[in-house]
Order: sequence, then C-alpha cells, then structure tokens
Amino acid sequence: MKIDPQERAQRGHDNFLAGLNCTQSVVAAFADIYPETDRDTLLRIAASFGGGMGRMRLTCGAVTGLAMLAGLENGSTEADPDARAQNYALVRELAEAFRQENDSIICADLLALRSGQKEPPRPAERTTEYYRARPCPQLVACACRIYAEHLNSLGK
Repeated sequence: MKIDPQERAQRGHDNFLAGLNCTQSVVAAFADIYPETDRDTLLRIAASFGGGMGRMRLTCGAVTGLAMLAGLENGSTEADPDARAQNYALVRELAEAFRQENDSIICADLLALRSGQKEPPRPAERTTEYYRARPCPQLVACACRIYAEHLNSLGK
C-alpha cells in the first residue's frame, strides 16, 4: 500500500494547528500504521519532547517524532547491539534528510532564537502572530513527508 506523502504532511500540519506539539503531531500522523500502540499512549509518550524537548530548544520535536516512529518501526525490546545499530542508522538517515531540507535539526536554530536563551516552560499562546512567526507547522509537515517517503521506499 502506497502512502501519500503530501496527505501525511497535511495530517501532521493539521495536528499542529489543532494544538498538538511538534513531536505529537508527527507521531499522530502515523498512529494508524502502528495499531499495536494506541494513539493516546503515543501522544503521552511524545508530550515531553515538544519545543526541542520540554521547550529547551534542543533537538527539534519534529525530528524527535521521526526518531519515535523509527523506534516503532524497528526498535528492539531486547539487549541486541545489532538491532540497536540498525535502529540508530534509521534515526540518523531520517534526521539527515530533515537537516538537508532545513539546514539544522536544532529547535533554536530553526526558530532563529539566541543560543542559550532561557524560556519559561509554558508554551506560547497559539495566535495568528505565533503561526506567522514560527515555521513549526511546515517543519512538522516536512518530517511527515520524509517518513512517508521512507515507508514507501520500503514498499510498506
């Protein structure tokens, strides 16, 4: 079954506009592909990684969402170094595809924030100005498209 990358990108984009954080938006766009884990559990697990992990502006939450999807796809539940290496290779491949398109995987860089700038943990209010100033919906869409294209390359 072919996955429509644009449709998945739109899902992620819409998830973000509906109020999910960046990580949740990416993971939720593919929750139907991993039915062994319910959507609410996926959203709770992803909740802490928005805003570059707890709004610390580290690794972009959309990239973290890609890593979580990689874990759902081929993460090991055993102490298996070969399986871990395979999973890490997929995470690196997905993150590099994102970096190639966006020049960074770091939230602060993507948002053009001053390095080391401390922000309160409370998320900014989602206003028209917020969406005008932030590339987050587009970054989420990019991550979703990358993952859909990855799945299509596997023939899934």
